[in-house]
Amino acid sequence: MTSRPNGEPLVRLSGVNKWFGELHVLQDIDLDIARGEVVVVIGPSGSGKSTLCRAINRLEPIEKGEITIDGERLPEEGKELARLRADVGMVFQSFNLFAHKTVLENVTLGPVKVRKKSKADADKRARELLDRVGVSSQADKYPAQLSGGQQQRVAIARALAMEPKVMLFDEPTSALDPEMINEVLDVMVGLARDGMTMVVVTHEMGFARKAGNRVVFMDGGRIVEAAEPESFFTNPQSDRAKDFLSKILTH
Repeated sequence: MTSRPNGEPLVRLSGVNKWFGELHVLQDIDLDIARGEVVVVIGPSGSGKSTLCRAINRLEPIEKGEITIDGERLPEEGKELARLRADVGMVFQSFNLFAHKTVLENVTLGPVKVRKKSKADADKRARELLDRVGVSSQADKYPAQLSGGQQQRVAIARALAMEPKVMLFDEPTSALDPEMINEVLDVMVGLARDGMTMVVVTHEMGFARKAGNRVVFMDGGRIVEAAEPESFFTNPQSDRAKDFLSKILTH
């Protein structure tokens, strides 16, 4: 899993800056993500990781710089943004499923409403995806009847149902009980192996090693270091990364 695919980057961030009031949370971010690449973003709390992830589909607007997806500049708002956003799947810490809809309805809603698929096609595809993430038997249940790990896998299926070009994961396992973390990470490893372009903000270093093509280490709103996982974990170049790793890898 070490090779970098060639060609135009699928996602490009150039000179991206973001402030929350006085706080400069993203500082001159330049990042290219190739098709099929899995980029794992790590760093201490408050380093800007989640903001970076959310900026890629403009859940967080940026003040300066430019983000392009598949060669198209991310629009500010309106229909064009909705169209481009449909190409970017997002999975959050909280599962954000519609509580009053069944699992199957949660997964088919976007394809029918946004992608204009027929109900029959959307249902068929949704069942395939639920099977892929290992929750096909839960299709007619409501989210509250599922475990956290199952709900998060449904959320992944729902994002995949839109046939996105890139998937963003913002700490997808941080709200889960320990025994559920691996069932979600296993699905994500499978996606990575199937060639899905992914940006993953996570504390799970095992996932970074197993599925990542590149680790991006952030601190203080900047990208301090980016490298292939093995070289990052065995030979970090910056003092900040060494300090971070010494704190997390000893436990």
